[in-house]
Amino acid sequence: MAAQVIAVIIFVLMFLMIMLDKFERCVVTLTAGAATMVLVFGLCMKSPDAILGTLNLRSVFSADFWYHAGLNADSSTGINWETIIFICGMMIMVEGMARVGFFRWLCMAIAKLVRFKPVPVLIAFMLISAILSMFIDSITVILFLAAVTVELAEVLKFDPVPIIMAEVFCANLGGSSTMCGDPPNIIIGTSLGYTFGDFLTNTGLMALAALIFSLIYFYLSFHNELKSGADREGSLIAASRNSAHFASGTEAAREMDLGRGEQPNFVISDRRGFYTSAVIFLLAVILLVTHAQTGLTVATIGVIIGTLTLVTAPRHIPEILHKVDYHTLLFFVGLFIVVGGLEQTGILELIAGFIGRISGGNPKVMVAIIIWISGIASAFVDNIPFAATMIPVIRTLAETTGMDLSVLAWSLAMGTDIGGSATPIGASANVVGTSVAAKHGYKVTWGRYCKYMAPASIFVLLIATAIVWVRYF
Repeated sequence: MAAQVIAVIIFVLMFLMIMLDKFERCVVTLTAGAATMVLVFGLCMKSPDAILGTLNLRSVFSADFWYHAGLNADSSTGINWETIIFICGMMIMVEGMARVGFFRWLCMAIAKLVRFKPVPVLIAFMLISAILSMFIDSITVILFLAAVTVELAEVLKFDPVPIIMAEVFCANLGGSSTMCGDPPNIIIGTSLGYTFGDFLTNTGLMALAALIFSLIYFYLSFHNELKSGADREGSLIAASRNSAHFASGTEAAREMDLGRGEQPNFVISDRRGFYTSAVIFLLAVILLVTHAQTGLTVATIGVIIGTLTLVTAPRHIPEILHKVDYHTLLFFVGLFIVVGGLEQTGILELIAGFIGRISGGNPKVMVAIIIWISGIASAFVDNIPFAATMIPVIRTLAETTGMDLSVLAWSLAMGTDIGGSATPIGASANVVGTSVAAKHGYKVTWGRYCKYMAPASIFVLLIATAIVWVRYF
């Protein structure tokens, strides 16, 4: 009993400290993880097996960790090293792509394709945000998209905030559609043994329906505002030459011409590296799509992609490795330990039993509870620890009620991924997008953000609930 109480106290304190955002997130979770090891497993449980099981180092040295044909659900607890290794490999790939200007080139090429008109840019950047976030961390996607949006706004004289908000929403939505699109999905997939294809044919279909709604919703919400802000005739060429923002301090950029076909190429800093990065990204997509057939785990794919990125740019290895977000990786390590403490002490079984009782064993009610509790919670707290906490809960629910585990997994993924869009602090992409806007003088208030994003999130959660009910029951 003492172990359960202390495990809950540590978890609640960790959550509160993450919400307050006074300390580095990785420091908070690592401290909470150390407290779990010492107080829960050491003093209360006196269980070396619980410590070793939560550290889960043995799994890394097993053949199944790197290659297996069955892709069965992983019943292990504790640190999910497969998630951490995969995310690290993808981070290395993304930093390699960013170094050569891949993302900025893509944004500028698409903006040129739609003739730099604000409303078409809105639609185009929403689509690219959703598509890129299917394979790349949404933080990186928004970081580059928001920066380019601000640059275009400075030249074309429109408010970039509506487009940035729409990009953020679509980044979170696109991330919900694949296993590698959002950290909660990576954790769900690696913990329960689901493949890229499993996500794409389940959450992917829900995300597609929601994306169609989102395009219509944000177009109706913002097209008049964007049109009125950019209704002017004049030369884009002249505007571009007067813009210091596109210039980024270089003479070549200052002289660029928005009307010339080769214009987007000015952001490519290393042409050979650019093409190499594009090939590596394509390989990553192929390996992820086919990993159920090849038997390669996502940890193996992460190592392959990360290694290829480094060996093809040997002179830039220190630069790339320096920019990898190690704080996020350490954040995951501490988080998994704390959640392991809840699992080892039986707290998560109690939560699962409570959900089973209040749903009365009704599968539709159970799914609605998972989606909406996940969505509401993720609007105010980080969806990563929430998803990690709920995975053993839904596993226990499936075992005790006979409910299909996969249906609960898709419900959890959609709730955590979409609910985070509702508030400026609900997901990391939201914080990054609003921060980029504020940095350039476009402050996004809570009122303005929630006015548009909260209704969109509610509608998408309703769409997800309806699709789950219709398709699986």
